[in-house]
Amino acid sequence: MLKIIRETAGLLTAWYLKEKREMPWRSDPSPYHVYVSEIMLQQTRVDTVRPYYERFIRELPDVQALADCGEDRLFKLWEGLGYYSRVRNMQKAARVIMAEYGGIIPSSCEELMKLPGIGSYTAGAVASIAYHEKEPVVDGNVLRVITRLSGSRENIDLDKTKKTMREELKRFLADFEGDPAVYNQSLMELGALVCIPNGAPLCASCPLKEHCRAHLQDLTGEIPVRLPKRSRKIMEKTVFLVFRGDSLLFTKNREKKLLSGLYALPEAEGFLSEAEASVFLEGMGVRALQLKRLPDAVHVFTHVEWRMRAYEVLTESVLPEEESEDAPLRRFVTPRELEETAAVPEAYRKWPFRIGG
Repeated sequence: MLKIIRETAGLLTAWYLKEKREMPWRSDPSPYHVYVSEIMLQQTRVDTVRPYYERFIRELPDVQALADCGEDRLFKLWEGLGYYSRVRNMQKAARVIMAEYGGIIPSSCEELMKLPGIGSYTAGAVASIAYHEKEPVVDGNVLRVITRLSGSRENIDLDKTKKTMREELKRFLADFEGDPAVYNQSLMELGALVCIPNGAPLCASCPLKEHCRAHLQDLTGEIPVRLPKRSRKIMEKTVFLVFRGDSLLFTKNREKKLLSGLYALPEAEGFLSEAEASVFLEGMGVRALQLKRLPDAVHVFTHVEWRMRAYEVLTESVLPEEESEDAPLRRFVTPRELEETAAVPEAYRKWPFRIGG
């Protein structure tokens, strides 16, 4: 593996410098910019991330601003990207950086991996791209490129395979005379644009096709080897769009859950009939003046699939004060708040947040 990595490094970096995409974080690869972009890019497409990144950096231009940002505003800036634990950990890490590193993002992988939410991949990306340290960056794109290039049938979902890959790339970079930032990004870029994750690789346009064992042996359909996909857990629930005038009722969980800290529609487990829905609403202190069935919807998370029945509800109810700090916060949110401050997960945005759609 190490031999073929060395043989192809020059071809790969030359291709990258000619073909790389222009991205805002590449034009100014400061440690903070690289850090924010790499966290956003986890499980998210570049085209999706680009406008989020630009808005985020405009409003929170440095570690101090991220550390000081209020929770509602932070989640609103992230709204639509999903996987909100990423931005929670980003802020936790920013506060540690301010308290323990004087506001300077550390340059070593060892120190970076002490921060919340940073593993070996993100640490390697920040260290190599922002600080030009000779550290490998091993993500799905890199694993796919290297295993196809070397013809390896090691399972890329296994930790031992990832560890071996990091060790081989670390050995290569130790003697590499070029910029590790360029090399690491060239591997990731080839995996994103040519040796693609879904569908057949674009071997005809690959700069390494004459060296790639999977291509030469017609094994690109078999390599990389992966574990079978896990089946998703199915959850059935009923959600309510409860309107009082033009304001919409939301809950906000205080406890640590999948979507804690975000605004969610009131919901019940299982599919409720209209009669059952009315009883459920009464239990919340909501008297339905009108109850209308809305189209069903589905939202897929990584390992969970929500199947949702929905009702539009008109009410004049005024909710009682919450008696316990552990109870979910319930309140009516205005259209302006929905636009400016209230972050609502995509799972609940299957229906228009206005009466009658």
